[in-house]
Amino acid sequence: MCNCGCNTCKTKIRGPLLTEGLISKSLISENLQYHIDKNIPLMENVFRIGSDAHLSMIKEARKLYSRGVLDLCEEDEGLMETHLGEFDLFENEIVPLDLPMIDLKESKYEKVKVGDILTKDGKKGKVVKVMDDMANVDFGNGDVYGITFSRIKGKEIVNENEQLDEKKKAKKKTKKDPPIGKPKRGGPKAYYVYVRDPKTKKIKKVTFGSGGLRAKIRNPKARKAFAARHKCSQKTDRTKPSYWSCRLPRYASQLGLGANMNTFW
Repeated sequence: MCNCGCNTCKTKIRGPLLTEGLISKSLISENLQYHIDKNIPLMENVFRIGSDAHLSMIKEARKLYSRGVLDLCEEDEGLMETHLGEFDLFENEIVPLDLPMIDLKESKYEKVKVGDILTKDGKKGKVVKVMDDMANVDFGNGDVYGITFSRIKGKEIVNENEQLDEKKKAKKKTKKDPPIGKPKRGGPKAYYVYVRDPKTKKIKKVTFGSGGLRAKIRNPKARKAFAARHKCSQKTDRTKPSYWSCRLPRYASQLGLGANMNTFW
């Protein structure tokens, strides 16, 4: 194994070396490609030992190595003979294999388990994941915080130096409410509109209109007959289809039915 790829000279490789022509770089993860480009051995992983990024990259490298696609240094070859990057069930918990773990029994801090309740500033959080020397704690606001065991005494967090979990680093996108009270074309019927129910305070989608009388919206007699037949003057509930059907002419412009008309159907 050598840097030039000829496999004949005695120059030893240091970082992972991709065998040319056997695989497209597009099939390699960005993390592993970084180690290849920077000539960094897997044993000197740039990610925190035991992190998701670290374990997934070791697993990916093992797969490529077994196919003869990746050349490795002697130390990294030894790493491929382990089960690092794999997980298994132990005492009803999913644990990483061949990953050195801190001996919590000899620590002055109490061992933390999934389901334990920890406190911070008067708030209680539930441990949702334990890995290596980290405990991921959910305080109920949507964010999961990773806290090292060395900062936990008993069930109380005594030092705040929190790191947002990798999956929660990006801020949650605020879900925008749809436009309220603005009828649009489409849906199971001719039109639809979003309204806020005054009782539940929730947004409701109201579908209305059959489209059958669309051509007669400019006919005063047709509008008068419709309003009388459907008792439009009594329709005041905005959450009902009849309310919007009766007031269709008032939204004619945005529905493509011509100019708005301040009248019932």
